[in-house]
Amino acid sequence: MNYSISRKESHSFTLVALFAALMAVMGLIPKIDLPFGVPITLQSLATMLAGCLLGARRGFQSIALFLLAVAVGLPLLAGGRGGIGVFMAPSAGYLLGYPVAALVTGLVMRWLPHATPRQTGVSAFVAAVVGGVFVLHMMGIAGLVLVAHMDVMKAVWVDLAFVPGDLVKCGLCGLIVHTVSKAMPDWRFGGH
Repeated sequence: MNYSISRKESHSFTLVALFAALMAVMGLIPKIDLPFGVPITLQSLATMLAGCLLGARRGFQSIALFLLAVAVGLPLLAGGRGGIGVFMAPSAGYLLGYPVAALVTGLVMRWLPHATPRQTGVSAFVAAVVGGVFVLHMMGIAGLVLVAHMDVMKAVWVDLAFVPGDLVKCGLCGLIVHTVSKAMPDWRFGGH
């Protein structure tokens, strides 16, 4: 049997692992704890970048790989958290939403224009808002309702605390993607 891996597959595996590592590195930046059990972290920025730069499939895979490492006990979440217990906390909806957010961000990025670096940066901002804010926050609200037993309106109000910071992260995502587009014009944004 021949188990050789093509250069393209090897490149794909490398990017998935690299973005899982980027997610872990973002967890080294101290979190800001809020009273309702969901911290503010930079890890949602890595999710947005994974979708924009890797595309839907590889973005999803990279964040899922990261969450697998967290589930087996590696303390990779902001604040040095890890283990299966983090998926039973109020932030569980956001954690489970990370790979879905990367997937949706990648899908949106794939269909938006990226003929120029400026257009690519704006597209990344829009994709990050759709996947990294709208989708991620909907899953986070669901987690607050199901795990923290909040009523829906209270969960929505609690979630609104994250929106301004996440919109800033969307702007950073757009700037980073714009820079990558200028430096590497052949990059396949959104897996395109």
